[in-house]
Amino acid sequence: MKDSIHSITKVILIVLLALSVVSGLVYYGLFDFNRTLDVMMNDLNNTYMNEIFYWSVILLGLIVLITIASPILNIIQNPKSGVSILLSIAAFAVVILIGYALAGNEFSPNELERLKTTANVSTLVGMGIYTTYIAFGLTVLSIIYASVVKLFK
Repeated sequence: MKDSIHSITKVILIVLLALSVVSGLVYYGLFDFNRTLDVMMNDLNNTYMNEIFYWSVILLGLIVLITIASPILNIIQNPKSGVSILLSIAAFAVVILIGYALAGNEFSPNELERLKTTANVSTLVGMGIYTTYIAFGLTVLSIIYASVVKLFK
């Protein structure tokens, strides 16, 4: 069962990769890059850009679906691994909460109006930035830790 799921997943990923390569080649081959940034920003209905945007949304949806379905399938197949997955989710939630606690709105009402955003959106963007910094820092620390432990073994 596990080998057949692996084979099917591998074929699907190869097909998605091939479609992405073809999509990218069409985009880079047919898109006019000699236009100025102002003209490109005013022309957001460009068919080449829309094709890339739609394909990105499809891939993002598939990634989210796989990211959610994979741990659920893993918990069903191996219930003992469910504890470590739940601990990982809890740790990630803690990192997000810390990012939200550190974030704040640094813009005045006039700046928010000029930027056409709200204080809540500003706070959420700050949360995303802090969460990314924390995740990056934890990744670097875990790499250093693994390297140091490996030296002493």
